[in-house]
Amino acid sequence: MSDQSRIFFAKGKNEIYLLPKMSNRHGLISGATGTGKTVSLKVMAESFSAIGVPVFLADVKGDLASICAAGSMNPKLQERISSLGIESIAFQGFPTTFWDIFGKAGHPVRTTISDMGPLLLSRLLDLNPTQAGVLNIIFKIADDQGILLLDLKDLKAMLKYIGDNSTEFTTEYGNISKPTIGAIQRGLLAIEEQGGDLFFGEPALDIRDMIKTDGNGLGYVNILASDQIISTPLLYSTFLLWLLSELFEELPEVGDLDKPKIVFFFDEAHLLFNDVPEALLEKIEQVVRLVRSKGVGVYFITQNPVDIPETVLGQLGNKVQHALRAFTPKEQAAIKAAADTFRPNPELVVSEAILDLRVGEALISFLDQEGRPSIVERAFVLPPRSLFGTISPEIRSNIMAASPLNVKYATITDRESAYEVLIERAERSAKEMESKASRAEMQKPGGERSSGGAKERPASRRRDTPMEKATKSFMTSVGRQIGREVVRGLLGSLLKK
Repeated sequence: MSDQSRIFFAKGKNEIYLLPKMSNRHGLISGATGTGKTVSLKVMAESFSAIGVPVFLADVKGDLASICAAGSMNPKLQERISSLGIESIAFQGFPTTFWDIFGKAGHPVRTTISDMGPLLLSRLLDLNPTQAGVLNIIFKIADDQGILLLDLKDLKAMLKYIGDNSTEFTTEYGNISKPTIGAIQRGLLAIEEQGGDLFFGEPALDIRDMIKTDGNGLGYVNILASDQIISTPLLYSTFLLWLLSELFEELPEVGDLDKPKIVFFFDEAHLLFNDVPEALLEKIEQVVRLVRSKGVGVYFITQNPVDIPETVLGQLGNKVQHALRAFTPKEQAAIKAAADTFRPNPELVVSEAILDLRVGEALISFLDQEGRPSIVERAFVLPPRSLFGTISPEIRSNIMAASPLNVKYATITDRESAYEVLIERAERSAKEMESKASRAEMQKPGGERSSGGAKERPASRRRDTPMEKATKSFMTSVGRQIGREVVRGLLGSLLKK
């Protein structure tokens, strides 16, 4: 069905091919519920895997995991094959890696608080601009002092530490109010109650573990179990944006390749852009525009093209539009907007065809060899080669157990980070204060010095010894050096060196 230079995707009046060379120019699969988006997504993912391109899929409904198993013939499928004039289908399963933020239906997916950065974390916590600004200060202080923020307990400890000592940081970093600290702490509690705390920690995901091929040269299909996480839209959308950020920051510039290094499919794409602050939207648009030079293709799946901001929609060169419904003036306007995104076909009234498409049928426009959108055509998407439906828990478990990643990500590690550092600092400070108080008590019977009768200077005003001054100076210089080495990318994630 496909070769290395083109992917046979659909057939109508003509055969329609997606060019791997143009697949990093991104794409869109849209249409109303039940019109065939999942089949289009699955066929496209299978085709990329078949030519050695790894794929990432967010499995929202639980029916994409079956890409790991070979399909089989049935009367309905036979009817579709015959109507398309196709002789046969080479049924097969594709190499699959299962992932799950909650660690149940796949290998655990984790990142660290420091790596995610304040921009995406502010979105996850749904902070207002003032609260987001204070969170930026928290990260800046941690970066400057070389304090690692790995999990939620680290960030909680850092918030308490800075809240208790806010006046000491105000001059250098800006105002830090206790009510704002409290608001961030409440946001962390809400995320923890939703299970988001499982996302933060180590070992963190190495994005290169998703960019692999098997012994036969097939690209691995990475399936993220999303049936649970989709009930927490902010966590789902922030996680996908973080993945996109990781790809952008970690992969080298490669320009235009004969085929992508990896293709990402983002289902329920409207969640990525719901109530996104303008500043973040600009950065998302910039990452989508630039990530193609890293050999990454990004495909959004949503019900209507108007769910995608125009600045992003304009960068999506390969389009598959399934049927839409128009029962209200707003929906009718959306139909017209969707039709206007295609290069016109003199033999087709696109706005009418969108309403008339059957299940599995779509309006398709892919980029040609020169990167130009082809004239839109009406065609039926080919049937998938893998199993259509769901797989048993046993099949999933067996695939996970056989994966070499099972050992790598199964056990949580907890190295020294902000929580341990700040606890140790507090204990050391308490011991020093207790020691000072004990010495003062021994030297001041009756409230005065035992020799000379003069009152002793209060312990709180004791000057640092030369050794203590040298130690503080050293720690300050270390913190500044670390601060200079901390660099964050477009979406605020930590750049590794």
